[in-house]
Amino acid sequence: MTSQVEILPVACRQVGVRYGRTQAVAEATFQVEPGQVYALLGRNGSGKTSLVRCLLGHQKPTAGRVELYGQEVWTSRQVLMHRVGVVAEEPDAPPLMTTRQLVRFCGGLYPTWDQAGVDERLGRFRVPLDQPFGRLSRGQKGQVALALALGPKPDLLVLDDPTLGLDAVARREVYDELLGELAERGTTVLITTHDLAGIEGLADRIGILHQGRLLVDASLEDLKARHRKVSWAPTLAVNAGDLAPFAPLWTRAGSLGGEAILSQGDPGQIPGLQVHALSLEELFVALVGSESEVAS
Repeated sequence: MTSQVEILPVACRQVGVRYGRTQAVAEATFQVEPGQVYALLGRNGSGKTSLVRCLLGHQKPTAGRVELYGQEVWTSRQVLMHRVGVVAEEPDAPPLMTTRQLVRFCGGLYPTWDQAGVDERLGRFRVPLDQPFGRLSRGQKGQVALALALGPKPDLLVLDDPTLGLDAVARREVYDELLGELAERGTTVLITTHDLAGIEGLADRIGILHQGRLLVDASLEDLKARHRKVSWAPTLAVNAGDLAPFAPLWTRAGSLGGEAILSQGDPGQIPGLQVHALSLEELFVALVGSESEVAS
């Protein structure tokens, strides 16, 4: 009896992207499982945009292969894109078309169009239906784009920084909508974002690009299990030698005490050392940059 090979929604295999002498992406390999939320993170210039363009068939990789549902994207884009919903970083549509006109136009393109679902989402978002797209706020444009992307009931949703420039309420509405879609249909999601706190409660797996290379590809649960944030009082003498066995990624010490992020082992054996919960943002900063250079 032969076992059935699982067809993955996304599979990037040794993907490279080069612009002249500049290597934007180098040998990126990762996959996204069905129903998974994969968050692709990285600072500006890390290669995220180039990789997403390859994933959507907008650009041919210089090396390697990108597959959606077992088919190479570059050669099968026309067929594959019927299964994919996309929300771009800068939502774009004809500025004079109203939301209602956009919905009517897009609805005519897809046999699986869920008109009731689109109407319900736009109602929850409180988007004016008869206002031209060009006159909508930044947040409203993003909400329209998300409603349209979910309209055809896609198997895969690709979101390129969908909460960029949104206020806290609008960001929460976007994430609530994604949670609802995942609960209802189990849609697979690949998202790039600078909103590390917002995505932390949603992502199953994390990829971190740094200088074109995939530095991390792991479940969020495993990442947090492998790393520890610790602190100590100024009266406690902690030096680099004490922390060395725990492979510190980042340390800071001063007159008020110190703190560090460790990448292996259990530091609880050091008396007086306090262990804290580690956020995704703190881990990201320790891996790729300083706190003043958070990813986007």
